[in-house]
Amino acid sequence: MKVPYLPIRRLLPLFAVLAALQGCSRSDKPVDGAAVFKQCASCHQVGANAKGGFGPQLNGLFGRRAGSTTDFAYSQAMKASGIVWDEQTLARFLGDPDKTVPGTKMRFWGIGDEREMKALLAHLRSFQDAH
Repeated sequence: MKVPYLPIRRLLPLFAVLAALQGCSRSDKPVDGAAVFKQCASCHQVGANAKGGFGPQLNGLFGRRAGSTTDFAYSQAMKASGIVWDEQTLARFLGDPDKTVPGTKMRFWGIGDEREMKALLAHLRSFQDAH
């Protein structure tokens, strides 16, 4: 059976429509910050009984100086970073921890999706007043 030849230029409109449909369906769905946090939960805790373990607890994170909680043994690099956590510093760190704080103990590939990052930051913000 011979397959008919179709010039690529005739297929471009189809590819454009498929790409647009895929982009629409993805961007219409809200991102759940708690679901994004699941990748953090193996090392970090939030909420009323949160404590440091493999990583520091993340309650009241915004406005806190990096490396300052007493429930975790931070790297010297983190303690010396001078970072005060806000949405911008946290997004930069979570995007590429090793680049932001060379020598950090945190082993994480980073979050590259902007919508996931915003959802995660909003989720963490909801624990700002947790004790």
